[in-house]
Amino acid sequence: MVQRSSLALSHGVPVLAVSFLACVATGLELSVNNHAADFTLSTGLSPAISLSCLVHNSSQPEELLWYRGAGQVDLKDGNKVNVSNICISPVNESDNGVTFTCRLARDKAVQVAVTLDVQFPPQLSGEETLHVEEEKDVTLTCNSKSNPQAQSTWLKDNQSLTLQQSRHKLYQTSEVFQLSITKVQKSDNGTYTCVVESRLGNGTRDFHLIVEDKKPVFPKEAVIAAIVVVTITILFGIVAQREKFLKCFKKPKETALR
Repeated sequence: MVQRSSLALSHGVPVLAVSFLACVATGLELSVNNHAADFTLSTGLSPAISLSCLVHNSSQPEELLWYRGAGQVDLKDGNKVNVSNICISPVNESDNGVTFTCRLARDKAVQVAVTLDVQFPPQLSGEETLHVEEEKDVTLTCNSKSNPQAQSTWLKDNQSLTLQQSRHKLYQTSEVFQLSITKVQKSDNGTYTCVVESRLGNGTRDFHLIVEDKKPVFPKEAVIAAIVVVTITILFGIVAQREKFLKCFKKPKETALR
């Protein structure tokens, strides 16, 4: 009976130890910039912002890890234990929506995540000059990045564009604003301006539409037929003149010696 009790005790010690460690890990808390739960940090375009992660309720040194999205951030040795700081410099448009997460190294379930909400005025891009043949279709694409999302309108020659339901079509997403024109006419020539407005500022971009004369259309079948006829005629001519061509290359017969 004593042996059985000793055996049960020896097996029970690791279980108790694991349970104790789990309780210790569960009691630990982290905070990032004084936030103990996940949060969103609103900021503008700036030279730098810092995030500070702190361990709470720790009775021993605890290693911390930082992640940008799914990728781990490299930290210096003196910036890993109990307190860890990272700096995002500079803060730009590409950081908008990115999540930074501080985790406890030995229990990654203990973590705090911060998502950046980077706000910036409209930034526009797109092909500035477009050449299109008369009666063809064309699409003007205004690429617009902004946060918060902005409102967009089109002007023509600095005047409000009158949209014709049968010829004009608008398409808009959070980053693209398009104007499509069906069967362009000479009257569509001009400068189209993409105007994007938000509470942080406005942006404009000009698109110069040049409608060119319609090119004459040759029937492909007729062109192919003409090429075939010309090719056959040339071949017959070569065959007919074959004997004359060969005579030019024949060696003269040598005169027999007498």
